[in-house]
Amino acid sequence: MKILLAVDGSQCSDLAVSEVVRRPWPGESELKLITVIEPLLLPMSEPMALPGDYFEQAEQVAQEQAAAVIEKAAEAIKSAHPKGIAVTSEILRGNPKQVIVDEAEKWKADLIVVGSHGYKGFTRFWLGSVSQAVASHAHCSVEIVRHRHEE
Repeated sequence: MKILLAVDGSQCSDLAVSEVVRRPWPGESELKLITVIEPLLLPMSEPMALPGDYFEQAEQVAQEQAAAVIEKAAEAIKSAHPKGIAVTSEILRGNPKQVIVDEAEKWKADLIVVGSHGYKGFTRFWLGSVSQAVASHAHCSVEIVRHRHEE
C-alpha cells in the first residue's frame, strides 16, 4: 500500500501522524511524507522597503521549518514501524491544495492522509480548507484526521 501523508507542523498535522503511527499497515507498505512550502507573499505594496536579503532569509527559514516538520514525523513513524514500512520524505513548493493532489497522482498513492483544522464560518472562507480540496480532487482515497474541539 502506498500512503501519502501531508504534514505542516500544526497540531492537526501531528494528529494525522499519530493516526498513521497507531495503524498496523500491510507488509511492505510505502509511506511518503510531504510538506509544502507556499510561495512568499509581499507583506506590503512597496518591495523596495524590504531588506535586500528578505527573500533569501524567508526561504531559508521556511526550508528549515519544513525540514524539522518532516524529520519529526519521519522519526515517529520509523520508531513505531521499524520493519515493514518504507518511509521517504520530500519538501515541495506551491499551493498545498494542488501540490498534495498532484503528488499523490504522480506517486500513484493508494491513500492520502491529512489533518483538518476544523475551521468554520468566515475563517474557513478566508483560509480555505486544504483537506476539503484534497478530498474533492484526489484520484485515490483520502483520510481526514480531525481535531476534536472541546466545547
